[in-house]
Amino acid sequence: MEPSSQQFKILAVDDSPIYRKLVEQSLALERYTLLFAKNGREALDLFAKHQPAVVITDWTMPDIEGLELCRRIRRDFQGVYSHLILLTSNTDKEQVVEGLAAGADDYLTKPFHPGELVARVAVGRRMVELHRQIQAKNRSLEELALTDALTGLPNRRAIDVWAIRELSSAARHGFSVWVAMADLDHFKSINDTHGHDAGDTVIKSFAEILKANTRKSDMCCRLGGEEFLVVITHVEEKKHVTIAIEHTRKQFREQKFTVAGHTFGVTASFGIAGFRGCKPPDLSVLVAHADTALYTAKHKGRDRIEFAN
Repeated sequence: MEPSSQQFKILAVDDSPIYRKLVEQSLALERYTLLFAKNGREALDLFAKHQPAVVITDWTMPDIEGLELCRRIRRDFQGVYSHLILLTSNTDKEQVVEGLAAGADDYLTKPFHPGELVARVAVGRRMVELHRQIQAKNRSLEELALTDALTGLPNRRAIDVWAIRELSSAARHGFSVWVAMADLDHFKSINDTHGHDAGDTVIKSFAEILKANTRKSDMCCRLGGEEFLVVITHVEEKKHVTIAIEHTRKQFREQKFTVAGHTFGVTASFGIAGFRGCKPPDLSVLVAHADTALYTAKHKGRDRIEFAN
């Protein structure tokens, strides 16, 4: 949804009450929320609180000049895009260039024409709208890049990013981290017998069960194919990790699937590796150990949990 003018806050900064009133009168017919500051320090406080879309600031003020105000906004609020308009009585081009270099997007010469101010603000509004749309699309693209399309779970890239932080935190604060690899048993035969749509249904069902049994402080993901990964934190004993994973294993084993009148069940095997220490290991090392334990679980008959040595 495109931002409406009602969502746009404009901060006008000027030590002159006359010019503050002129700005207010010029924009009176527009549907903007107007904020006013008498000096640069007050402007910075209001900016931090309201994050206005547009800032109209006088160049010459007694405490923080408009030029410095632009610099501080760009430096201290890098995550917020605001369109900055400088008001100046100086028409010298070198000063204008200096203002733009300090972070201003536009300038207006005093005394300004009310219609021109409205037009410059409208330009700023369009720029802010465009910037917000780009930010929203970038967030969507980032989410897609970190999400498995079939299950909606995080993918391997997402858990790589998350686990680096968790492993470092575990080493720093002395809590345990467990990595559990899960693999659906005889999955190829499901695709061969019932088709890939049935295979997708099975994968999505397991993902839902896995997610339902994963705490908010932990994370699960789909590595690809029929392989999944769970990272469990702040659990010190094997028996408690076993209980957590057993919920998923048993619940999935009890799930039944029906395709073309034929009902069948599927099981999953799990391999688990743990870490507790002062130096965080690479996630790939823990995954490799969990994978070895998973291979043991498969070798011992599947539908079971095995821990790495």
